[in-house]
Amino acid sequence: MAEDSDAERTEPASARRLEQAREEGDVPRSRELATFGVLMTAGAGLWLTGGSLARQLAAVLQSGLSLDREQVYNPDVLLHRIFTDIGTVMLACLPLAVAIMVVALASPLLIGGWLFTAKAFMPNFGKLNPMRGLGNMFSTNALVELLKAIAKTVVVACVAWVVVMSQKEAVLGLAIEPLHSGSTHLVRLVGVAFLFMVGALGLIAALDAPYQIWHYANKLKMTRQEVIQESKESEGNPQIKGKIRQLQREMAKRRMMQNVPTADVVVTNPTHYAVALKYAEGQRGAPRVVAKGVDEVAAKIREIAQENKVALLEAPPLARALYKHVELEEEIPEALYSAVAEVLAYVFQLRTYSAHGGRQPDRPTKLAVPPAMDPLDPAARQQPGAPHGADQ
Repeated sequence: MAEDSDAERTEPASARRLEQAREEGDVPRSRELATFGVLMTAGAGLWLTGGSLARQLAAVLQSGLSLDREQVYNPDVLLHRIFTDIGTVMLACLPLAVAIMVVALASPLLIGGWLFTAKAFMPNFGKLNPMRGLGNMFSTNALVELLKAIAKTVVVACVAWVVVMSQKEAVLGLAIEPLHSGSTHLVRLVGVAFLFMVGALGLIAALDAPYQIWHYANKLKMTRQEVIQESKESEGNPQIKGKIRQLQREMAKRRMMQNVPTADVVVTNPTHYAVALKYAEGQRGAPRVVAKGVDEVAAKIREIAQENKVALLEAPPLARALYKHVELEEEIPEALYSAVAEVLAYVFQLRTYSAHGGRQPDRPTKLAVPPAMDPLDPAARQQPGAPHGADQ
């Protein structure tokens, strides 16, 4: 499809896509870099241990070609001699082999890191598709691999020619050298030639490593539709999330309405705002806001309060200040202590009057609400989030 073409893949791979590719065994790899590291280690090992290795191998060869009568007529002695020589050769080559093995195991850490996954061993019948195989043969990656192979052949051939020609006199002189010194000299010459040729391959490895990283990132690029679809799968469909938030708000609203009958007083404005306050006598702490709302929610709070005989008090500045500055289940701020204390005193006196009679308390009219806390006061109108359109 057109949307899946390379031209449409403009978005970098997400963390999830990179993780999925890694789980499937798909990570960036530079074979040239790994080969260069292994060959360079082998060459350096020959350079450092070539003389000792040559002497030990020559001694084993000389020992192997020297047979006495007992070895010829006694197979057990001959076998013991053979196993001894094999062990000597293995011990002689062990340091070089260990160095090469360590570098071979550590080379993946340079690009991609170590990866152990069983999915890479699972059969993939899609790779048997001949059309896909033809596509891979004529792909950009195949062209790059062909150019690398040609470059390696040319570079190695040129460097080998230069090294051989520069060491021609030394190579011809090996024929007249004694066996021990000639063997050591030969190993050193081979090591020098080897290091020069492998060093030339380092240039190709230096170019191949960043190319493989770029190719891997480009291969895993995503279309915008894939990014959107992955976002939906990982974070959830926005419509579903919106529905969940709506349900959460409705549940919070129902819980809030359940707290209204337990309130001591509902402060109103008189129709736009309603804030229910509760004060737990005998406990530390200031009064808390147990419910609040505007417009329809405020009307519902007033309705529940009237049904449960909770006192209603019209105090517009205080209602607006409580609604703006106090969240649900929070205590009122210190600046409103005086005003709320006067309201609660009136409510408690009203309860006493309703229960025992006597003098009816006066409704508080001028409450000490700081102008800066009233959203409709000129001192607070410029503050962000101040409500508009409320009753004065």
